Amino acid sequence: MDLLTVVVDGLWRQGSRSLAVRLVAQDGEPLPDWQPGAHIDLHLPCGLIRQYSLTGPESADEGYLICVALESASRGGSRYIHQQLRPGQTLLISRPRNLFALQTAERVTLLAAGIGITPLYAMALRLEADGVPFTLHYYLKHPQQGAFVRELRQRFGAEQCHIHSSSEGHSARQHLCVALAEPLPGHSVYLCGPEGFMASARRVAREKGWPDEQIHSEAFQPVALETSAQGDDTFRITLASSGQQWPVPPDKTIAQVLQENGVDIPLSCEMGICGACLTPVIEGIVDHRDTVQSEAEKSASAQQIALCCSRSRSANLCLDL
Repeated sequence: MDLLTVVVDGLWRQGSRSLAVRLVAQDGEPLPDWQPGAHIDLHLPCGLIRQYSLTGPESADEGYLICVALESASRGGSRYIHQQLRPGQTLLISRPRNLFALQTAERVTLLAAGIGITPLYAMALRLEADGVPFTLHYYLKHPQQGAFVRELRQRFGAEQCHIHSSSEGHSARQHLCVALAEPLPGHSVYLCGPEGFMASARRVAREKGWPDEQIHSEAFQPVALETSAQGDDTFRITLASSGQQWPVPPDKTIAQVLQENGVDIPLSCEMGICGACLTPVIEGIVDHRDTVQSEAEKSASAQQIALCCSRSRSANLCLDL
């Protein structure tokens, strides 16, 4: 894996629950260019790897900016950053990957909830620079919890940037039907936030008649599987290159079985939200459980599977490995 060595150049508070982190190259050189919607893998000294969207202006000369919310159910990543990360500390990161890139559009609606503002803040800056009309709606429980609220209010007018707080009677549930007006050709919507928020936004969009291809989303949490889906039957995986086969029991992922048998695969989030382990499928029926791919990609004739979380609906799954 091609990793970059960076130094924590600064840490500062963003709202009551988040920390902004500035990362610069250890050798002082500019970091690789990136586009809004891109994210990096952050390799933490505690052994964890976490994905964070790049945000703010796209100036590689000034390093990368990420923003991390302290999660109440943290698996260790956000807790380490909030409690132990310090300026001057050296870290490893991946090069930026972009699975949530801005597409050409005549007008854009940005819908963010919670820390989902991070990629959409960068998108708003790019759209403004390109002269593309847009409207940003940012949904929060309490105004003081929001990240980049001050920057958004200073940069964009009240007609362009709307910050809604459910504690003040302006919840996403009540307002999404207003934000998602009737669809027009050339108008795109970008969603980012918790899965519940995005599911609600997609439901409202469908009711309003928005085509799926005009709606783009990125999840910051894996979709929760129903309890009944956790105990699936064992299935078999086959490597197309060698014909080797191994069973995948209910208590192991495809990625775990491959690694146990010496197959080197790229892994990062291990939750189906980053796309690092997407692998082409040659034969078999995939039980898709990732949030990276669109519904169109999951139902296409040529499919990819997220090895870290997805499973098989057929007895055998032949992988292009």
